[in-house]
Amino acid sequence: MDDSTDSTGVRRTPYEIALLRGGPRAAVTVAVVALHLRGAVEAGPPGTVRASAHDSAPAADAGSPDRTRVLERAVHGALEEPAGLRELVRHPDVRWAVAEVRVDLAEAGLLRYPLLGPTRAARRQVRGLQERHPLPAGRHGLTQHDKLLAVALHGEPALSVFVPRFALRTGLLARVEIGNKNMLRPSRGSGTYGGSGGSHYCGGGGGCGGGGGD
Repeated sequence: MDDSTDSTGVRRTPYEIALLRGGPRAAVTVAVVALHLRGAVEAGPPGTVRASAHDSAPAADAGSPDRTRVLERAVHGALEEPAGLRELVRHPDVRWAVAEVRVDLAEAGLLRYPLLGPTRAARRQVRGLQERHPLPAGRHGLTQHDKLLAVALHGEPALSVFVPRFALRTGLLARVEIGNKNMLRPSRGSGTYGGSGGSHYCGGGGGCGGGGGD
């Protein structure tokens, strides 16, 4: 993939893009996936994430604060006990870190006051990035940044491609009951999940398929 630059030529992080597309939950989801890809977190009891016993928190960066790492460190630090995504989003340290991610976006005019929702310009930039970076069909040959950018831009469909088992076990993807089998619930407006990721998935027309694991 090319750099995730917006229409002004500024390179946006996956966390900023996710926040513009789907709000704090989307940004925290990207942080959880980033930590998982580095081995810092793993699936806990059903519906939760926990810190990996062999790993430590992301290291602080020298110099000026890196808002990307601030969010990752906050999420990792909130996992003294296994927690679900909803709990992580509500954790005070994570909420503060999300506010830090918002700073540059607000200063760039991409979030409007007082509720800090995305502006029309922000929505146009997200749509432009989605067109430039369509959902990959599989994981082969993609960097960690590519995967995080896909999750930021496409949400649940990207989770089903890159980390389907982890996403199901931790509640990042929801299950629905069809007969006696658990199936992935399609995200709103996304049609079928598609791609080569994961467990089983069901499209809006009732057809189901499957793929590899993470």
